[in-house]
Amino acid sequence: MRIAIWFIATICSYLIAGFNLAILLSNVIYHKDIREVGSKNPGFTNFKRVYGNKYAWFIFVFDMLKAALPALIFGLAFNGIFGRFQLGAAYAGVFSMLGHAYPVFYNFKGGKGFLVCLATLFFIDWRVGLIAFGLMCVLLLTVKYMSVSTMAALTVGCILLPFFGADVAAIVLYAACVLFMIFRHKENIRRLKEGKESKFSLKSKKQ
Repeated sequence: MRIAIWFIATICSYLIAGFNLAILLSNVIYHKDIREVGSKNPGFTNFKRVYGNKYAWFIFVFDMLKAALPALIFGLAFNGIFGRFQLGAAYAGVFSMLGHAYPVFYNFKGGKGFLVCLATLFFIDWRVGLIAFGLMCVLLLTVKYMSVSTMAALTVGCILLPFFGADVAAIVLYAACVLFMIFRHKENIRRLKEGKESKFSLKSKKQ
């Protein structure tokens, strides 16, 4: 069982996180592929920008939940087998990130994973998760760039984990999640350098 749980966590986390509500709703409701409109990213921010608020917040919640479920299940499983809840949550987070970014269900073309990364952080240490979420909200209200807000907040969250006594292996795995999330934002970073990045708005649609 000690060996099998690693394999089970890998497969289940990847498959659960691979389901993309933004792609589904875009196709079913608007008869378009979200990966072909706007920034072409199948995630909350692009969906909201293109289609407005009506269904976007369902995607926000769903993307958090689809990472929370594996983190909780395998956190508990690893805690029961190894006595290391945080390790299980972080390990599930790594493969949830991969499932979200490269889903087998959608030709391996998925999202950037900041909500998956954030949800994973909450299960490694909820206190650090709250700090990161709060920082993200503050940055969104000030600099108004979702990419900057998420990359900065989750990087700070990763840096804070050691100060809250997190499992060393969990910190390493979560750092991999954050670096991967930043890598997935490479186009946003390019647009920021060129001054072309779109700002985030709580309004129903970008004007």
